[in-house]
Amino acid sequence: MNIIRSSTRLVASSSQQILPGSTVLVNDAHSIYNGYQGFVQRISGSRAAVLFEGGNWDKLITLPIKDLVVI
Repeated sequence: MNIIRSSTRLVASSSQQILPGSTVLVNDAHSIYNGYQGFVQRISGSRAAVLFEGGNWDKLITLPIKDLVVI
């Protein structure tokens, strides 16, 4: 999969499914997590719980699936 940067969003050139265990990149210019890379923990409806790890902290955030890109 290639990731192409448009003016404000990353666009994935292939449509891979987002499943628990997938590594994803947040692609939402209005989110403080934009550009963060994390692991999908669970999916419920149109949202996914993504785990971010950063040294001495871990954070689990629920985000819309449309704002995630599989890497």
